[in-house]
Amino acid sequence: MPPLGTASVSALRQYVRYADAKGIDTTRLFSKAGLELNILDAGDGRLNGKQFQIFIRLLAETTGNPILGLETGDYVQPGSYSVLGYITMSCVTLGEAVTRIAPYEKLVGDMGTTGLRMNGDEVSLVWTCNFTDPLVWPQVVDNVFASWINYARWLADNRKASPLRVQLRRSSPGSDYEKAYAERWQCPVEFSAEEDCVILRQSLLSTRLRQPDPLLRKTLETHALSQLALLDSDTDLTSRVKQSIQKQLADGVTRQDMIAEDLGMTSRTLQRKLGQEGVSYQKLLDEVRQQMAEDYLRNTEMSIPDIAFRLGYSETTSFHRKFKAVMGQTPGDFRKN
Repeated sequence: MPPLGTASVSALRQYVRYADAKGIDTTRLFSKAGLELNILDAGDGRLNGKQFQIFIRLLAETTGNPILGLETGDYVQPGSYSVLGYITMSCVTLGEAVTRIAPYEKLVGDMGTTGLRMNGDEVSLVWTCNFTDPLVWPQVVDNVFASWINYARWLADNRKASPLRVQLRRSSPGSDYEKAYAERWQCPVEFSAEEDCVILRQSLLSTRLRQPDPLLRKTLETHALSQLALLDSDTDLTSRVKQSIQKQLADGVTRQDMIAEDLGMTSRTLQRKLGQEGVSYQKLLDEVRQQMAEDYLRNTEMSIPDIAFRLGYSETTSFHRKFKAVMGQTPGDFRKN
């Protein structure tokens, strides 16, 4: 059974937008899933995959909606896919965007993996869900496919673009609900199939997208690779510590005792557990600061002294020195380049 790992806060927000639109108070759901409401303010933050699965189960139970996943797909936004969404936005064609899914989908979360298969004039996007809860995984597959289709239509600026057909391993939710799939996807949908996949015409992949920007795409992919490198080296504990550090830094402070308290342990226990995993609090703090610094420099107009202050540096010179040691250039040069 694949580990559930982590998921991006961006993926969680899509479900929360649906709940808000339906007038559902998610405060209780967050509490029962062990999530804090302020996690939604965590930017590129991550949450535990088990907690995400619990949240989706609670939302499914609250709504009693057998096509919850299909309907939450209506609330997809570029940000729902974290940096992957912006990479695909800058691609030239739909085919180019599709080939970016598999390498970077871990940034969205560890919910599943994508495979691409060619067969004559047909292209199959096969998705393997890692979630195991029998109430949750059908909804997650529905959500992924509904989000893909809606987002691809938006990228291509063509609301009529549709797959050839969609195959779902889940059983039919009933004839009345099957109509909702047909109305949204405008193609045949097969239930109780052997795999979960979306089948497209190969010619559809040559569709040009609305905002191609190859130079921006390369920059975003460089950023995505650095984020992947951090994820690949993370354990569940280090992910939680980094997430807590990121939340604190967003408020301009960071203290090890507050991080430990946030995780329900003493500072000494946190230090010992991190030591057992071969890392230190300072190392994780440095990694999060560096990632946030690059994001601020690349995506905001904040002054460099303000960025240094936001990241908890007492002096701008300390920030300059630390940044240059990692990147080989000053924050100012990095922003120019």
